[in-house]
Amino acid sequence: MKKTRRRKIHFLNILLTFWLTFAGVVIVGVAGILIYNSVVGKADAVALSPSGLSEVVSHMFSEKIPEEEAEAREEALNISGRYGEILSDKEYMALNNIYAKEAASAEEVTLSFGGDILFDPSYSVMVKLLQRKNGIYDSISAKLLEEMKSADILMLNNEFPYSDRGTPTPEKQFTFRARPESVSLLDDMGVDIVSLANNHAYDYGEAALLDSLDILKEAGMPYVGAGRNLEEAAKPVYFIINDIKIAYLSATQIERLDNPDTKGATDNSAGVFRCWNPEGLLEAVKAAKENSDFVVVYIHWGTENTEQLDWAQLDQAPKIVEAGADLIIGDHPHCLQPIQYVDGVPVVYSLGNFWFNSKQVDTCLVKAAINENGLKSLKFIPALQKDCQTSLLEGAEKERVLSYMRAISPGVNIDEEGYIN
Repeated sequence: MKKTRRRKIHFLNILLTFWLTFAGVVIVGVAGILIYNSVVGKADAVALSPSGLSEVVSHMFSEKIPEEEAEAREEALNISGRYGEILSDKEYMALNNIYAKEAASAEEVTLSFGGDILFDPSYSVMVKLLQRKNGIYDSISAKLLEEMKSADILMLNNEFPYSDRGTPTPEKQFTFRARPESVSLLDDMGVDIVSLANNHAYDYGEAALLDSLDILKEAGMPYVGAGRNLEEAAKPVYFIINDIKIAYLSATQIERLDNPDTKGATDNSAGVFRCWNPEGLLEAVKAAKENSDFVVVYIHWGTENTEQLDWAQLDQAPKIVEAGADLIIGDHPHCLQPIQYVDGVPVVYSLGNFWFNSKQVDTCLVKAAINENGLKSLKFIPALQKDCQTSLLEGAEKERVLSYMRAISPGVNIDEEGYIN
């Protein structure tokens, strides 16, 4: 009887000890949580429910995330908008030629375009540049460079390959090739993307073109209009900026021959994206339209050294618009050509030379401002190429070029600042 009583007392002592210990643990835990929340200052402090307690304990004893990984996770969480999922998948972006950019303004995105450039050291523009002390800064005026660099995305026509290899195309009057290191000039000029769809990208053959693709890629410079095969040559480059996805495509009509010197890319050979037969380009534009909000087509076409539009330009422009282009920018004629609207879409038929040779010729930048609703404004910015230097025009010279553009662009209004409507 006494043994039984002692056992009960012993059991009660154990039970009491257990509950006192448990109560102490709970009190310490609650105090720890209160201190943790007051020190860390978390706005979303976890409620002291069983599930809340579990969450805090899990947090307190979880493995510490490395700083770089934590920053990457925070960056991914901060990506929002319609394209947040794409922007958080760097592998997908790389595979699909998608680049993220930041705009200078939350209200709009500015896209600027210039014409032909040449970095061949045996031609006058590069000879002069190498003689001058400050390189590109003595070859393009400070005000024009400022204008170029102010654009969120700047595109020029890269009218040559970068290579030390290859041989010039036989019997071709002008063949161009630039030293690989001169690719750095693109960055000096504020360029964000180049077109290779022209009649000089293949001047030194396939090897030089392939070098160009590698050199541009190593420099981090997106390109369109040429590739190791037709799929790559026809592939757009996309920029996501201000939650707007912009597609850039480029193609060339020039050398309208059955066997052109500038080889068109095929399923298994390198070359440019040719559009003398426009069906491939039209399909590419349609596909880009389905995958973006705004489509730019930069096209090499027209007849050299005349402001007169040729039949192929007039034939293809409406087809490209119908396929889904929101803006068409042309080059190749080495001079300015008219601006027209085709079914509400602006077509700038030729930008002319931008920084290409020693001739004195009028040139320009064209700046488009877009937002989530499409094209907001379009501006023609006059410039002059002279003595291997390109400069922004002001005053009477600016008005002279604007007056010329009004004269050759019937039905289009260009105001005194260059805004087009």
